[in-house]
Amino acid sequence: MPKIAKELTALEVGRLKTEGLYAVGGVAGLHLQVTSTGARSWILRAKIGAKRRDIGLGAYPGVTLAQAREKARNARQAIAEGRDPVAERVAARSALAAAHGAEITFDECVVKFIDAKSAEWRNPKSAAQWSASLTTYASPTIGSLQVRDVELAHILKILEPVWTTKTETATRVRGRIENVLDWATVRGFRKGDNPARWRGHLDKLLAKPSKVARVEHHTALPIDAMGAFMESLQKREGLAARALEFLILTAVRSGEVRGATWDEMDLQARVWTIPAERMKGGKEHRVPLSDRALELLKALPRLADSNLVFPAPRGGQMSDMTLLAVMRRMNVDAVPHGFRSTFRDWAAERTNYPRDVAEMALAHTIGDKVEAAYRRGDLFEKRARLMADWAKFCAMKSPEGVVIPLHPESVSTNPEQISA
Repeated sequence: MPKIAKELTALEVGRLKTEGLYAVGGVAGLHLQVTSTGARSWILRAKIGAKRRDIGLGAYPGVTLAQAREKARNARQAIAEGRDPVAERVAARSALAAAHGAEITFDECVVKFIDAKSAEWRNPKSAAQWSASLTTYASPTIGSLQVRDVELAHILKILEPVWTTKTETATRVRGRIENVLDWATVRGFRKGDNPARWRGHLDKLLAKPSKVARVEHHTALPIDAMGAFMESLQKREGLAARALEFLILTAVRSGEVRGATWDEMDLQARVWTIPAERMKGGKEHRVPLSDRALELLKALPRLADSNLVFPAPRGGQMSDMTLLAVMRRMNVDAVPHGFRSTFRDWAAERTNYPRDVAEMALAHTIGDKVEAAYRRGDLFEKRARLMADWAKFCAMKSPEGVVIPLHPESVSTNPEQISA
């Protein structure tokens, strides 16, 4: 047993200022250490196993004499129980440091996730869309929470208010939250199951999106109104009107027309090749050019400072609203994207072309995975005939004396209003 020194009083301990190691009594091995600089601290000298250790108990006078004796008694009790107080202290510090390292909020995880994954996203706007949707719907509930603390109740609080009213948005937000939480789990910021997962979890608590979502179709022009509309459109001047006409003749999406470049056009081969990076499906799409589409392109001016086929007046890409504005000025109750629906209806109802030909003309993905695996061609020759017939149909004049209203709320019997 170590020798128990005389118990010093707090006043006596306060007077110890000369460099040295002083036993203060009360607990065997408890000392006050005074350094050459005058700094003072508590040391407990004890044997742990076969090794003698000096255990620091804190600085004096921050740790008083009474507190030092209490700490020394606790350390000796731990040693008597076969524990190493020094090792326990190191482990506690390590755990605290690890806990601090894992402290990250959901919003911080969103930023890091987008930084890590956005490089693989095809659409450069995706990062902004992810950030905006999560900021709007998730951040008010879990944004400032430690990501490890996000639970099912939080997810339901986010989704339930909009699940049946904004179903498409809600399902997209759910998927994005799930991805962020999966990333946080792999990075070690949280543990356990993902509370935002759908299969076998939220699908038991929320209605299937397909059962509650309201399908909103793009407003389309009736098939029989196409002739009168195209006749009116061709009389309008301006690059926006030509872009809209070209969109209709090729049955492509607005962004594909607005971003079209002369490098993509092979006028001699009568084909427009849209690269994969500009296609929604991420696959190159060849568009056969009808006589009218080719005539339209050949009549367009080519700017020295722009490779765009339909540049905006002030340079750069034309906006989608520019095409919509043309239709509004024509008093047409439809949107540019709706012409794809009109084209699809015409192909199904007024022609004998196989369904696959029309679907490929629209660059739709083949739904059957087995069929898609074996389908190598793009039915280009058949699509060329289809687009030629579509252009001829669009050029058909309305029967004399028959007026086809372009806007259901503005039915007119004056033929001059149709071509305005």
